[in-house]
Amino acid sequence: MGEEREFVGARLDAGLRAARFSSPPSADEFAADVEPKNVPAVFRGVVKEWAASSRWDPLHGGLDYLLEKVGPDVAVEAMMSNTGHVFYGDLRSHERVSVSFSTFIQSCKSYLDHMNAASDSSKEQGMLGEPASSRETCSNSSENLEQVYLAQVSIMNAENKEGCSLQVLEGDIQEPIFLRGKSFSSINFWMNKGHLRSSTHYDPHHNLLCVVSGRKKVTLWPPSASPFLYPLPVYGEASNHSSVSVEEPDYSIYTRARYMKEYSETVILNCSDVVFIPEGWYHQVDSDDLTIAVNFWWKSRIMTQMLEHMDAYYLRRIMSRLVDQEMSIMAQKSPFGHLKDCTDIQHMAKTLTGFQLFNLQKDSPLRTLEPSTLQALYELISLVHDGAEAVSQMDKIEATSQNKSSNQRDDTDTSAAADDSSLLDKDPVAKIILPVEPLELRTMLLAMVHTFPRTLENLILNMLGVGAEILTRKFDEMDQQTTKEEQSEFYKIFYSVFDDQYAAMDALLNGKELFSFQIFQNVLDKYLGVHVDRPSRFVTRTNQ
Repeated sequence: MGEEREFVGARLDAGLRAARFSSPPSADEFAADVEPKNVPAVFRGVVKEWAASSRWDPLHGGLDYLLEKVGPDVAVEAMMSNTGHVFYGDLRSHERVSVSFSTFIQSCKSYLDHMNAASDSSKEQGMLGEPASSRETCSNSSENLEQVYLAQVSIMNAENKEGCSLQVLEGDIQEPIFLRGKSFSSINFWMNKGHLRSSTHYDPHHNLLCVVSGRKKVTLWPPSASPFLYPLPVYGEASNHSSVSVEEPDYSIYTRARYMKEYSETVILNCSDVVFIPEGWYHQVDSDDLTIAVNFWWKSRIMTQMLEHMDAYYLRRIMSRLVDQEMSIMAQKSPFGHLKDCTDIQHMAKTLTGFQLFNLQKDSPLRTLEPSTLQALYELISLVHDGAEAVSQMDKIEATSQNKSSNQRDDTDTSAAADDSSLLDKDPVAKIILPVEPLELRTMLLAMVHTFPRTLENLILNMLGVGAEILTRKFDEMDQQTTKEEQSEFYKIFYSVFDDQYAAMDALLNGKELFSFQIFQNVLDKYLGVHVDRPSRFVTRTNQ
């Protein structure tokens, strides 16, 4: 399984941490200072003024009140788990069932009776550490309802007013003062009998989760943490849920998930506390025994103002921005370590003599190179001369993602999820030139023009791959450090080695597009849970 990183919140940006309020803000303050930030906020004591706070409390007659208030004949839709006390969003791990509300409440009363009969020591373990004795004692009571969760049972639903099976409870709750004026999509009732865990997921609405009785532990992740949570494919039925197991994450498959806690924050909600969870924020909730909650969902201003005819444009803009961000991060990474030290140029010359390449005469441009740059040059030349081996290595990389048949899709998904190494680490040219300073690389390329022109030509036309992105970024950095005249002179000399300068430019563009597409694949995988094959023109390119 691998060692789990326990530094909770260590990498979470300070600006993304939940705000805490000892008293609720006004509606204007919430609309101006809280909601627009799209960051969670915790408000203490909001629910204590609700009638539900006293009337629904299971420890003080609340179950009898709910039985009488709702009545004996009301059926509600509930979730039944196939995975014990953990409720995963995947439709294959749970089912929606119709249960009698009164039957469920009766099972809760039986559970409470057994809890009261248990020892005080087992009761003290109740919060998020399921009381063993009560669980054992209750295991034979109401077996069919043991793993049933009243989840998202409508009290109010703007789109389905007739389907609100618990509308009768609306009079016991109040619209929080800071949400006044909101058009709610729905208000929902949530209740569990024994200790319960939800899977990690996000909601497509702003959410105010209010604890009426019991306690909840809510773990939060910003949408930017999606790569560490492996969301299910966007085209699936449970696309807003994480693929990673809540209780036993398999880090051999979901390698990035070992860092997920470092991007998280945990808040404890006691009775009467509420938390604002903005749309898109992942959350995983642990609920104590006999916890009751109400939540309010409403559309964000952004989603309300998004016009459907603009969706295609928004999609392209967002994907483009994610690709740019991922590309910048990837291009700045240098996981390769330092090139081997080489402080003796003559020793380097002897090392290269076997290739009969270097001639360190007094006027050789190679003498102007720093030892580390000379080493980089040696690596590049060796790479070109051993090109067949390098291509073979790249072919193996291609095979891992391209030669999968449709009936091996599960293996493909596992491989893609497990392989999170840097794209640049797979490209030998990128590994060599990334650590070289821009002006040193400029000097090295000019030396290659004069000393190894055919090697440079072969390198650019046939060996670049995704290294083209690094090379052109180095060109940009060179341009920032040189004059217009120096830039013009450099590019004139550089492109002079090619019989067809347009072929060189085309090779650079193809390599940059290859890198961009691989970044695009990463973005689809990390944020949408989607894996796509590489276009044939890129496959052909890397096999040249």
